[in-house]
Amino acid sequence: MLLGLLAAAGAALCYGVSSVLEAVAARRAEAAEGLDPRLLVRLLRSGTYVAGVAVDGLGFVLSLVAVRSLPLFVVQAIVAGFLAVTAILGAVFLRMPLTRADRLGIAVVVGGLALVGASATEDRSVDVSDLEQWGVLVAAVVLGLAAVPLARLRGASGARALGAVAGLAFGATAVASRMLPGDLSPDHVLDEVGPLLRSPATYALAVAGVVALLTYSTALQRGSVTAATAPLVVGETVAPALVGLLLLGDQTRPGWGPLALLGFVLAVAGAVSLARHGDVQPATPATPA
Repeated sequence: MLLGLLAAAGAALCYGVSSVLEAVAARRAEAAEGLDPRLLVRLLRSGTYVAGVAVDGLGFVLSLVAVRSLPLFVVQAIVAGFLAVTAILGAVFLRMPLTRADRLGIAVVVGGLALVGASATEDRSVDVSDLEQWGVLVAAVVLGLAAVPLARLRGASGARALGAVAGLAFGATAVASRMLPGDLSPDHVLDEVGPLLRSPATYALAVAGVVALLTYSTALQRGSVTAATAPLVVGETVAPALVGLLLLGDQTRPGWGPLALLGFVLAVAGAVSLARHGDVQPATPATPA
């Protein structure tokens, strides 16, 4: 269980760094008209964005380790703490000073995560049916289709709508990761290639990942990062937590249910309050005297 907690914390750190890099790159890129996959192609020409995606990839590997050993509500609450990381990085490296409300938000996140972590118990192995795996794949496809008309919205409403879709898609990647079959430890992963290729959860993970990256990148161009990121945090934490509790057998330590719920709510609320710190801009050169 300790390895899972450390992996989730590492994922939050990676996502905090990558969110800064990807936000800068997305705001520099030519704005997309509608939901345009070519936006990702343009962004991949940016070294800043590629670096962000690389750090994102490391974060995903760490989150995969975490979701295979801990309940989803624990992992997703910890991962939502990436906005606290972003706020601190913004204050240290980007001269975005923390206000009193920001410091309070960080304290709320830390306190909430402490409760969530203390309530965690080792994940129970639950058999997942093919129907449930297909359900996640269908949900990922539906999110992609829903994003097409939503991408026509402009301004803050478009950023919020696409941010919500991105959050649900990121949540779907967490659920799909949990449903992947077999032992995915480095010593056994090659033995699981066949089952992985036959599993709908594998394709759900791929589809949801692409939808999440494209919709979030587009959302960053529609409005402020605050508008895009706040609904993303809610979607990527609440939806997987409910799926884990209702379908995947997630549970807390005996008697810790109310404290786990309180910690989860505090962590998500504190993270949402820090969403503005994703709204970073490139440093402005000093004007010559």
